[in-house]
Amino acid sequence: MNNNRISELDWLRVGLILAVFLHHVLMPFNGDGWHIMNSESSKLLDDIMVYFEQYRLPALFFIAGAGSVLLLRRISALQFLREKFFRLFIPLMVGMLFIVPPQNFIENIGDYESYWQAFPTLALKFDSNHLWFIEYLIVFALFAIPLHIFLKSKPAMLIKSGLERLSFIPSGLFFLVAMLIAIRVGLKIYFPGNDQTISNPASSLFYLFFFVSGMAFIQSQVVWQSISKNRRANMMWLIVSSLIFYGYYYSPDLSGYLPLQTRWSLWWFVCCLVAWSALLTLIGYAQHYLKHTPEWLKLSNELIYPFYIFHQTVIVVIGYYVISWPISLGYKALILLVSSLLVTTSICLLAVYPFNMSRRLFGLKPAKVSVSDDMAYNKALHRTGR
Repeated sequence: MNNNRISELDWLRVGLILAVFLHHVLMPFNGDGWHIMNSESSKLLDDIMVYFEQYRLPALFFIAGAGSVLLLRRISALQFLREKFFRLFIPLMVGMLFIVPPQNFIENIGDYESYWQAFPTLALKFDSNHLWFIEYLIVFALFAIPLHIFLKSKPAMLIKSGLERLSFIPSGLFFLVAMLIAIRVGLKIYFPGNDQTISNPASSLFYLFFFVSGMAFIQSQVVWQSISKNRRANMMWLIVSSLIFYGYYYSPDLSGYLPLQTRWSLWWFVCCLVAWSALLTLIGYAQHYLKHTPEWLKLSNELIYPFYIFHQTVIVVIGYYVISWPISLGYKALILLVSSLLVTTSICLLAVYPFNMSRRLFGLKPAKVSVSDDMAYNKALHRTGR
């Protein structure tokens, strides 16, 4: 297995972040109480979006786990931590100080005289907002190092051997969903909140399961290749899981028959079925059909990270004006989609990509630099012990 680049992960990373972008573009129109909301909403849109939000981020955490293994195979643990510091921590700080405040200002625009009057207060809140995903990755990166060491130990060989035996069964890896259900449903009983903070075990351990699964699966070529081999079986499970999901979603009022806790547990159960079966299906079909990484995809993989950092703020700021226009919901959504995509892409290409300072602030490695800049950068890394 190529330790540097796995094409299916490249394709899925870009595709899933674009799916997150599309989700946020449509949020003002689904009646779900987002940062900005259109006066008219679509119940059908909400019914569709609730399905896809079950597996986009779990799949991204799985990819991040697999990527951590690929990186730890090439560099030391200390270099890995420094890499994550520049890749994750600095962009998170910059994002909380400068990218998130405009969103919070728009959401509470009536409380302030101007953005500049509000900025100090908003910036010092250090609100991660949509960047909570990066917070998780920072914490998970700390887990990745000891877990990577463990996965190479003799006790872990038993786990690896068990996974490989399970992977020979067409639906074997799907049945690992039982562990995911136990984590999600069990923890939701004691931590029922829906917040995405890292301190919420019901959320953090749920996503950690996908991250660890990515690390474990990519350790074995047998397991990894079996996902492609068994893609049709996993697709069938996804279809069955989707029918169960929407069967429960559209079920009549069960409050007279089941207590609230039981109804919530059933909801998290069907969500886990979709999340896990969709992950295996996506990975399997991506392996089979997306075997090469063209040059444009390499560039997209580089820019998709700052794209993620900027996208929601761009959507909220533009959307605040678009939703006030006297046109239909469909036209508003289309205008917001096109304008937000153009603006966010332009920021990444014109303001981040060409300049080493902005590249460093938003998690990209420096491009070719002058001798003096290169010396300064190397000195800075040397002071941190790199």
